[in-house]
Amino acid sequence: WVRSVAFSPDGKTLASGSWDKTIKLWRVSDGRLMKTVTGHGDWVRSVAFSPDGKTLASGSYDKSIKLWGVKIE
Repeated sequence: WVRSVAFSPDGKTLASGSWDKTIKLWRVSDGRLMKTVTGHGDWVRSVAFSPDGKTLASGSYDKSIKLWGVKIE
């Protein structure tokens, strides 16, 4: 299950947070999965991009908030 989604500020990337403890980054133009980010110990409940799009914040049922550097090739 997907718990949360967020578009990057430029609209080119969509982040999704899921029950499988992952964050996935998708290319909006064709729906291609670009990257899977792991590190949470429980469901990812929320995701949000910083205004400049270089950082992604995530919140989880593991009671943590993590900040991720976003580098998309």
